[in-house]
Amino acid sequence: MRTERELGRSAPEGILTKLAKKETLQTMSVATIKTELRDIADHIPESASYGDVMYELYVRMKIAKGRQAAEEGRIVSHDDVKQKFMK
Repeated sequence: MRTERELGRSAPEGILTKLAKKETLQTMSVATIKTELRDIADHIPESASYGDVMYELYVRMKIAKGRQAAEEGRIVSHDDVKQKFMK
């Protein structure tokens, strides 16, 4: 599979915009999901495989979930993780 850089994308702008407006991944409308899929189709290279498209969608969703968790305060600091693994 191609990397994000090879696919020409670095961040899922559409999903992130929706999350900034407090629309969660669970409440995204069908129209929003279709918009995201069209955005992927419009920006992925012609040589991309089906696997590349699925990977792009997977990465966008993971980034969006991570940002949503951070906004909700469901994060662990770097120092806390280091302390946990030092035990």
